[in-house]
Amino acid sequence: MAPSTLTSDTLVWRKRGLVYVPNGSTPWARHYAFPPTPYLRPDGTLRIYAGFCDENTVGRVGWVDVDPDDPGRVLGVSPRPVLDIGQPGAFDENGVLPTSIVDLGDRLYMYYVGFQLGHKLRYFQFLGLAESTDGGETFQRKTRVPVIDRSDAEMVNRTSGFVRHEDGVFKLWYVGGSDWTEGLDGKLLPVYEIRYLESPDGVVWPDEGRTAIPLEAPDEHALGRPWVMRGADGYRMLFSSRTRSRGYRIGYAESADGLVWRRDDARVAIDVSPQGWDSQMVAYTSVFVWGERTYLFYCGNDCGRTGFGWAELER
Repeated sequence: MAPSTLTSDTLVWRKRGLVYVPNGSTPWARHYAFPPTPYLRPDGTLRIYAGFCDENTVGRVGWVDVDPDDPGRVLGVSPRPVLDIGQPGAFDENGVLPTSIVDLGDRLYMYYVGFQLGHKLRYFQFLGLAESTDGGETFQRKTRVPVIDRSDAEMVNRTSGFVRHEDGVFKLWYVGGSDWTEGLDGKLLPVYEIRYLESPDGVVWPDEGRTAIPLEAPDEHALGRPWVMRGADGYRMLFSSRTRSRGYRIGYAESADGLVWRRDDARVAIDVSPQGWDSQMVAYTSVFVWGERTYLFYCGNDCGRTGFGWAELER
């Protein structure tokens, strides 16, 4: 599998276009394609796992296969979900979205967001884990409950996890928080930052993580979907920043050890387009390195309702 790292000090991305958005013809996948989660299959195909939504905006995990030499060329789309919603009453009864694939040789781990609707709060998000033993064609839940469940320190959101398996340790960067805040239009918005945990087996995790990236801007209320890369000089992270005054934008941070981070969003030279599918929002990034080329996959307007596209690192 190609490494997921960045080798350039200047992150200037050239947008290459939209990769995929559902055409509305499939009942379980009428709209949305988010967040793009790449995995290089043994046959050389680049599979992008994503959540697709039905007419009630309930997400299920499917895939889009693309050519790694030209990710804009779609080779196939999943005819059915590889992971469906959970049973009634489960933490993932109202939707599932993939956020990280870990290749363990004889099996794949998929960490995913599980959604459950609330009454006083709109929804809750916790992190689930599913396993594939057939090369990613199907996934089965390791447990019916979250592997990152609510805790006294993180009551409402413990989710959107990115996992690296390094030196026998599972390292998790995720979003955690207990609060909601009121937006400019009076709508309640979740409040969470990026935190960090470790686990010996990737299944059992501590109840509280340490802060990796805190909220910074006065109206910033959420940091989402971290994607962490490791190179010879340490770690780099792309993530999504959401404020009350505008939709998601892409943030960036560096770390020598993966624990203490220095944030520098200005290093990410990619923003919304003047018009089109990503004119209001860029979010939920992932990175894939293919030979000498480095790709960025990201979602556009309305948190991925308009699908996902790709960009290429220029320098």
